[in-house]
Amino acid sequence: MTLPFRALVAAAVLFTPLTATAPGSASTGCVSSVPYTAGKGGYGTYRIPAVVTTRKGTVLAFAEGRRNGVADSGAIDVVLRRSFDGGCTWGPLGVVASGRRDTRGNPAPVVDPGTGRVVLVTSYNGGAATESQIMRGEVARAQSRRVFVQTSSDDGRRFTAPREITAQVKRPGWRWYATGPGHAIALTRGPYAGRLVVPANHSTAPPEGSSDTGREARYYAAHALYSDDGGRSWHIGFTDGSHDGGDNSNESSAAQLPDGRLYFSSRDQGGTRRGNRLDSYSSDGGETLDRPYTMQHSLDDVPAVQASVLQLSGRSAPLLFSGPSVPTARRAMAIWRSTDGGATFTKALTLSRNPAAYSDLVQLRGGKVGILYETGATGMYDSIAFRRIPVADLD
Repeated sequence: MTLPFRALVAAAVLFTPLTATAPGSASTGCVSSVPYTAGKGGYGTYRIPAVVTTRKGTVLAFAEGRRNGVADSGAIDVVLRRSFDGGCTWGPLGVVASGRRDTRGNPAPVVDPGTGRVVLVTSYNGGAATESQIMRGEVARAQSRRVFVQTSSDDGRRFTAPREITAQVKRPGWRWYATGPGHAIALTRGPYAGRLVVPANHSTAPPEGSSDTGREARYYAAHALYSDDGGRSWHIGFTDGSHDGGDNSNESSAAQLPDGRLYFSSRDQGGTRRGNRLDSYSSDGGETLDRPYTMQHSLDDVPAVQASVLQLSGRSAPLLFSGPSVPTARRAMAIWRSTDGGATFTKALTLSRNPAAYSDLVQLRGGKVGILYETGATGMYDSIAFRRIPVADLD
């Protein structure tokens, strides 16, 4: 069943970029735009950005539309705006997955290289359930975290109805579960070419006899799910979960390096060791990790927050990383670059000193990179902005 992309008439306004261009034009003169603004389009807040570019060059900017404010639970929809000019202007806001007073979110989109279809994996829970309750095992399965997939064969104009894949990707002992957030990846080289890989995270129940509730940060862990048939069937890949309390891998992002390996970057959730970023590699398409997640100290300026990684095309092209750049606060969104496959990173550009939080990177046509990120002059969740950056500016 294919559902139409439901446009919200109240939100069908093209935001004005710094340098105006006509919708659908090929101009590359604009610098930034604002596809989502809190309080507009029927939602109190927009959060959790994710962005991909289709085969036709259309930029798809996904987010969570939170009807009643910034809370992570409640009435939340997955929403989308499309741009035909590289992110300068945006078409109407539409709903891809409606929560209907429940919570649908954590969008993780990817373009299947074999078919060109957009594959979108998202998470669900009942609107009255909180993350803390789910981690403590207090929520019935039907209202707890579940996983769904949708596809679009027409450049993001329409999506199929959400199809549940929870039984394929969530183990019985897992409680919390979150896909992404941020874009997933399609492998383009090596023996696993064509595979779709979605970074994700979960929490586990405490061992029997423990006095822990499961809400403790050490029960968070990262994992991956993958599909070798364009999103029809799914499998659990690696699981990183020592639960030692030192490193607690959580929200992750991924990139495929020129040598075919996968690089994973993770938020450390309340770990006791110095630093807030963890990373690892996989040489088998995300099925296992080459080593456990360990601290990435060249990103110590990044606070505890979701972040994005993107491998630019080209054998000698850099690996990019985006995130806030104040270790004690979510502000000053920046982009780092790595020329050694993620072993070390160097800050290349700070976008502004304003409050900022979650982000997602995408490669654009014309030698540019796009970043979709939460920011605002007074608060980090005032808007979700899109910035276009020449790759040359990141050298």
